Amino acid sequence: MPDPMTVASGVSAAGALVSAWQLRRRALRAEAEIQLLQAELAAERHAASHDPLTGLPNRRAFYRLAAALLTGAGGNPLIAVVLDLDDFKQVNDRYGHAAGDQVLISVAQRLAAFAGDNLVARLGGDEFAGLLVSPTVDRRWIEHASRRLCDALAAPIPLGSRTVQVTASVGLAPVHGPTQLAEALCRADAAMYQAKSVAAARPARQLVDTPHLAER
Repeated sequence: MPDPMTVASGVSAAGALVSAWQLRRRALRAEAEIQLLQAELAAERHAASHDPLTGLPNRRAFYRLAAALLTGAGGNPLIAVVLDLDDFKQVNDRYGHAAGDQVLISVAQRLAAFAGDNLVARLGGDEFAGLLVSPTVDRRWIEHASRRLCDALAAPIPLGSRTVQVTASVGLAPVHGPTQLAEALCRADAAMYQAKSVAAARPARQLVDTPHLAER
C-alpha cells in the first residue's frame, strides 16, 4: 500500500509543475501581447509621420527632422530643396490616378536615391522637399545639382505597357543657420517657381508617351 505521505508529496510536486507551466504560458502570452502592442504603436507612429503612398516622411515629419539636422549639422553646409512636377495633371487626366500614383512613387524613389542618406519628404500632392549636406554653397555647385536632379527625374517611367516622361521644376537654396530653415525653403520655393515660369515660356510641353519595345 503506497505511503500517504509519498502520494501527497507526488501530488504536490505535480501541482507545482502544472502551476509553473501555467505561469510560463501566461508570461509568454503577456510578452506576445506586449510585442504586438509595441508593433502597433510603431506602425501608428510611422503612419502619422510618413506619406502612405511613397513612404517618405510627410510635411510635419520633414520640419521636425530638419530642425534636428540643423542643430546637429556640425558646421556642414546644408541646402534646402523644393521640387514640383510640371503639368502633373496631364498624367492623371490621360492615364488615371493609379498611373499618377505610380509616377509619384517613382519620383520619390529617384529623389531618395539622389539624396542618399539625406532627408527628403513628400510635402503633399506632387510637391517634394529635401535637406542636403553639400560640400559647398557655391552657386555653380547648386546649379549643377539642380540639373542632375532634373535629369534623374526626367528619365522614362514604366506605366504598364507604356513609359512616360515627366519633368520637374527644382529650386535649391543654402540654409544659413539653424533658425533659417523656413527662409531657405521660401527661397528654394521661389527658385522653383522661377524655373517653372521659364519652362512655361518655352514651346508647349507635352507628356512624352512611348510604347514598350515589345508592343512595336
